[in-house]
Amino acid sequence: MTPPLTRRALLAAGVAGTVIGGGCARDVEPRWTARWVGLSHERGHRLQAAPAQAAAASSPQAATTRRAAVLVVGAGVSGLAAARALAQRGVDDVHLLELEDAAGGNSRGHRLGGMACPLGAHYLPTPDERAEEVIELLESLGLRRTEAGRVVYDERHLCHSPQERLFIEGQWVEGLLPPVEALPAEQRAATLAQYRRFATAVSAASRDAEFSIPTTRARWSARLAALDAITFARWLDEEGLTAPALRWYLDYCCRDDFGAGIARVSAWAGLHYFASRHGFHPPGGETAAADDRDAVLTWPEGNGWLSARMAAPLGQRLHTGCVVERVVEGRHEVTVDVIDASTLQRERWVASQVVLAVPVFVAARLLQSPPEALRAAASQVQSAPWLVSNLQLDSALTDRPGAPPSWDNVLYGGAALGYVDAMHQSLRAHAGPTVLTAYWALGGDTPEDGRHQRQRLLDQPAASWAATLVRELARAHADLPGRVTQIDLVRYGHAMSIPVPGVRGSAALRALQQTTGRVHFAHTDLSGYSVFEEAMFQGVRAAQAVLQAGATRLNRASALRSPPLPPARLG
Repeated sequence: MTPPLTRRALLAAGVAGTVIGGGCARDVEPRWTARWVGLSHERGHRLQAAPAQAAAASSPQAATTRRAAVLVVGAGVSGLAAARALAQRGVDDVHLLELEDAAGGNSRGHRLGGMACPLGAHYLPTPDERAEEVIELLESLGLRRTEAGRVVYDERHLCHSPQERLFIEGQWVEGLLPPVEALPAEQRAATLAQYRRFATAVSAASRDAEFSIPTTRARWSARLAALDAITFARWLDEEGLTAPALRWYLDYCCRDDFGAGIARVSAWAGLHYFASRHGFHPPGGETAAADDRDAVLTWPEGNGWLSARMAAPLGQRLHTGCVVERVVEGRHEVTVDVIDASTLQRERWVASQVVLAVPVFVAARLLQSPPEALRAAASQVQSAPWLVSNLQLDSALTDRPGAPPSWDNVLYGGAALGYVDAMHQSLRAHAGPTVLTAYWALGGDTPEDGRHQRQRLLDQPAASWAATLVRELARAHADLPGRVTQIDLVRYGHAMSIPVPGVRGSAALRALQQTTGRVHFAHTDLSGYSVFEEAMFQGVRAAQAVLQAGATRLNRASALRSPPLPPARLG
């Protein structure tokens, strides 16, 4: 089995000019420059130093006071979804406060060398019919329609082929599941048998409608609670699924979707990854049609394409660079104290209702009197640090034998998660300059691993992380160090919630989805893990709670004109 991510990362960290090529190491002067972009961790750390509960008595008087019917704190996908749903129901006095200089959260875009590329999430699987919020968004953007009872997607936005490949034993192969013929001869028969046994387990799990996205709509059962109580690694051990290639692949999938590997995520999460989407398909077994199984929507800037279109209608009602210090829920209104990051001036916002579309540990710091459920949730939820790097290349890479260059390119046994080609969707006739977006989930195998890597992101300079990443990718592309001209890196200290054992069944997270006061919660943390569909669900659910709690006070005429949101099916 692959050594733990954090140990590999420590071993990989070396001199900036060291690259790997042709099977030996050589020292060269790097021709690229590296820089941090995208996030200002200093703004978020202001809150860590002075949470609302401690700073309440010492905050200076605000210079100005502004009012809104609804104030949304956090303009990630959940916050954007909440504002959008309220506007659709006629509540137009909705303002969003965002810490960073652009909306989108983990779904934001970037440009490097004139080419668009992602700073976070880079694709959206075509949704299950239960993901009603995402389907409505896609249809409103013209990405999806129904013709003669058949769902049709705009092919310009579906990922073009070839889609995925894996670098193993010195060559590229199609798909990401390690092929048995590439493994040592003594492992092949056992690995194939275990591929098939795991596929059978996933198929059985898929039949009972207990796994779906959004997960809150799935039926909860004692069986799922038992899976939620143990790690995925323990479940695999108990099932005798020990083949190194299978374990590597499952660990990779968990790191890719949850930010940490099989030793940290729950068995529920590990099975949910496959059972909630298109299953697990072993070599030689029955498979779904490729177009159905592998269909994903993607753009050069990743899911930033979606978040930008969600944010655009807000116009001047979206306020970026806002450091929220304190949220106080009163009997008749909610006050929110803010610092403008550009002017350092304090403002006070007063709203009838507030949606806290931020991670639960942030909400617990912002809210002056957090409910017990919020305190409990903040202590339960663990988050994964991430590193996202965009590498500008001045020319095409020389490729190894095997499968051709693809959208998603993964190195077997690698510390990072591989890279996507930002120019893959362009369908240009010849290879040329491009941007490779490389992902590195740093949640590790233990909470201590995650904390250590989070500190490394703060302490280690961009050039050092860039050199480590170039070394990693040079295993498959010996000429990459000579092609890179610029590396832009973004560090996420708390990128996503890790579905550790006990989180999916958390009573505290469930309680936070059923608020009846003036402060409502909307974030993927409430689902126990972080994907676009869950963020949309939580945002729309919070908007529904706002309408149900105060439609008359917010906008009586609009409430009378517009039908209420359909009830959320909470499990």
